[in-house]
Amino acid sequence: MTSTPKAVRKPRAAAKQSKTARAPAVKKTMQDMAEPKVKLTDIAYEQIEEAIITLRIPPGSVVSELTLSEMLNIGRTPIREAIQRLAREHLLLVLPQRGLLIPEIDLKKQLKLLETRREVERLICKSAARRATEEERAAFARLHDEFMHASSTNDDVSFMRSDREFNELALIAARNEFAEGAMRLMHGLSRRFWYFHYKQTADLPEMARLHATVAGAIAKGDVKLAGEGLDRLLDNIETFTKATLLSDM
Repeated sequence: MTSTPKAVRKPRAAAKQSKTARAPAVKKTMQDMAEPKVKLTDIAYEQIEEAIITLRIPPGSVVSELTLSEMLNIGRTPIREAIQRLAREHLLLVLPQRGLLIPEIDLKKQLKLLETRREVERLICKSAARRATEEERAAFARLHDEFMHASSTNDDVSFMRSDREFNELALIAARNEFAEGAMRLMHGLSRRFWYFHYKQTADLPEMARLHATVAGAIAKGDVKLAGEGLDRLLDNIETFTKATLLSDM
């Protein structure tokens, strides 16, 4: 007589245990579903930014969200989120009911940008040299080698990609969210200006070597050399910018 209640209770306990065991799997599945959206937004941002900076989408162009979605074969939601980020960085302007305008390059604004960039980026590079983890220092050492390779091959696209990775890594390693916020507004505009004009007046191998010096200093944790290297790099960019301004007059 006592065996039946026990037999009834066991399946209930087993069912309850089984339901509990399945809960982590459901949670993991929901997390996995969320991750691709974040990655697609990052991919969309990086690809659109590179297209703007390397002038595949020229200054003065008007494009649409749909055009970008079809060009990259990425859904509209990640594209829309990437557009919002690029608009904050002044790499495009959202025109209601008309599309997305890629702004013209303004030389005088570029000189103003450099004034701000020098102070903020010096802080970022010195902080990165001081605070980078061992893993981050290894990445800076790799970037040093990539910059030197770009210098020897005169490869502008490889240099731009390494430069973008260097900028992102420096922002992370500096661990200063206020400097990061300010710097993000300047990186893309600076790279686009350089790419637009470098064949006229700039020396890509020298620019790559200057970047390699800063990356190497951060990799070694040399705060002083990181700051000095950054100043030499910005001196070069400022000279290049002024030469570009004069050549256009």
